[in-house]
Amino acid sequence: MSYVGPDFDPPQPRRPRRGPLTVAIAALVPGALLGWLVYEAVGGTGGGGGDDKATVQTSASAPASTSAAASAPGSATTDDDKQPSSPATHSSPSSSAPAATGSLKGKVVVIDPGHNPGNFQHTAEINRQVDIGTNRKECDTTGTSTNAGYTEAQFTLDVSHRLKTLLEKQGATVKLTHDNGSPAWGPCVDGRAAIGNKAHADAAISIHADGSAAGNRGFHVILPGFVDAGAADTRKIVGPSAELGQRIAGNFVHATGSAPSNYIGDGTGLVTRKDLGGLNLSTVPKVFIECGNMRDSKDAALLTSGTWRQKAAQGISDGIVSFLHAS
Repeated sequence: MSYVGPDFDPPQPRRPRRGPLTVAIAALVPGALLGWLVYEAVGGTGGGGGDDKATVQTSASAPASTSAAASAPGSATTDDDKQPSSPATHSSPSSSAPAATGSLKGKVVVIDPGHNPGNFQHTAEINRQVDIGTNRKECDTTGTSTNAGYTEAQFTLDVSHRLKTLLEKQGATVKLTHDNGSPAWGPCVDGRAAIGNKAHADAAISIHADGSAAGNRGFHVILPGFVDAGAADTRKIVGPSAELGQRIAGNFVHATGSAPSNYIGDGTGLVTRKDLGGLNLSTVPKVFIECGNMRDSKDAALLTSGTWRQKAAQGISDGIVSFLHAS
């Protein structure tokens, strides 16, 4: 998410893979992740062929709750920011409640396509520091790209358009933080949060793809942590945001066949952070999703596939719809 040029953070050592423990505790893995394990066992794929599979990791100590997890080394920085350095445990995403269907009339969803294609031409503007409550950070970044040059900003706009169409078909009012070159750069991360707040969104999501080391695969959903500093106060949104994130993660697994990240989140697909302005300054339920790693060739093959991007949008939509019907 935070790739700013041809060079990016060097690969970091990956956590050792777990062995037979995964099979032994499969019965403890809630809803969607257990379904993914079964799916893989019978030869399912993530939409890009058998060689595009990633391995889901589980942990006997991971509770089915909404406890926080910090980011782990080896992940590139996101949109507004750099990953924390210490890992922790987190709950597994659950889709125990099936994706709801029906009218979302009266519901407002704000979609935030990460970065902006115009950011490359406005480096001075996006490098301006803004207040995110806990400290000051860059207004925005350019984002990452695949090795072939498909940019994160292109990806996020495409998935956001697909997601908007799906949600509008359900009757929701959908707003994008930026679209088709308007504004020409940004908005800044504080402005992105403000758009969701001003709209009194029932749910908000920021769409991203990561820029980590090759071999690091899978998606993860970033949840807001408890922050009460300066202009940031997430205390009222931490709970509903965690519910939103869990439903999106579970439905994303189901729709795409992709596994949770194998390099961050201890295989849960859920990570909590306190250093992202887009989350810190939100007053409405909001999460980020890193749909995959653009710097891994197998993930990149999925991210550049229109068919897979439609599945990704469907999974995110199903999670949001499920959340809105339950809230």
